[in-house]
Amino acid sequence: MPQAYITAATRTAGGKREGRVAGWHPVDLAAAALDEVVARAGIAPDAVDDVIMGCVSQVGEQGLHFGRNAVLASGLPQSVPAVTIDRQCGSSQQSIHFAAQAVMSGTQDIVIAAGAESMSRVAMGSTGRWARRAVPGSPTSPKLARAYPEVMFSQFTGAEMIARKWNFSRADLDAYALGSHQRAIAATDSGAFAEEILPLKIQTEGGPDVHDIDEGIRCDATLDSIGAVRPLVEGGVITAANASQICDGAAAVMVVSEAALKAHNLTPLARIHHLTVTAGDPVVMLEEPLFATDRALQRAGLRIDDIDLFEVNEAFAPVPLAWLKRTGADPERLNVNGGAIALGHPLGGSGAKLMTTLVHALRARGKRFGLQTMCEGGGIANVTIIEAL
Repeated sequence: MPQAYITAATRTAGGKREGRVAGWHPVDLAAAALDEVVARAGIAPDAVDDVIMGCVSQVGEQGLHFGRNAVLASGLPQSVPAVTIDRQCGSSQQSIHFAAQAVMSGTQDIVIAAGAESMSRVAMGSTGRWARRAVPGSPTSPKLARAYPEVMFSQFTGAEMIARKWNFSRADLDAYALGSHQRAIAATDSGAFAEEILPLKIQTEGGPDVHDIDEGIRCDATLDSIGAVRPLVEGGVITAANASQICDGAAAVMVVSEAALKAHNLTPLARIHHLTVTAGDPVVMLEEPLFATDRALQRAGLRIDDIDLFEVNEAFAPVPLAWLKRTGADPERLNVNGGAIALGHPLGGSGAKLMTTLVHALRARGKRFGLQTMCEGGGIANVTIIEAL
């Protein structure tokens, strides 16, 4: 079978809500990631066959074909097409899958898989709020309501349900959250993110500056400070401190064929070894990465111990904790540089962001296989296995 290779991967440092990146229009934010990944790959911009852009809240500044607008705002020529996709939090991980499938099918040779979200400028849930104002009605049809009458589709409800099902206490979740910050602090201090981050020029009250450090990391985090945060649901265990942070950010991954490697004299960073996407319970919603991982490993002919590093998106602390309990994976291999609890979760940009970190972490450690997965709205999960080269 034809192979798909990653030749460059980059991300912006995460920006907090209304923080250092909030001044960037999301189109320009996405365009910056496109320009950077092209420059890092060392490829002519007009050689790019397609751009696949993940974005969840496709309205307002992220509406009207966000991916195409990012191409037009970038240094890519107008001859480069684009498409914008929404697989909820897995949007840009799905971008990587679509890019790899295009390359492996032989229909395209050079595809940028990217994603971006400015959650400061286009708030989570904006699509639904705009639709309710502009067009009467609900996305929940009568047949859908009859099929799932017991509960509204809510990620917060799903996170609480997972915590109860897998017997995680508030203390368990808070301890995991603290660990995410500690790993992110260590990664930042050691320079582990230096090669993957695209510095952004920003304007602050003190004048021009460069944003190149993830803004959400709390260097002063303690179990006491995390434990003092009130639950999001009365009597629950999920809080803003043990859930992913609202974040502004973008990321891009260059995916190419073997023919493109030779024709453009490119150096591969990793080979895409396996792609899986599955769907399950839309009510619990966030549990599907557990079962998708089982299927991916089986189809790839690998065991959990064959994988050197894991990136499991920290949408809520019970998700990676349940994943660890189900798979029996070594926790020392999971989210080794911290996760979304500390670094932020820019929705449509997170899939490409995690892949960027995974590629660089594998290579920095001289490791071989990496597995990435994340929970997605509607009870869906993507799994990507890569081999560092």
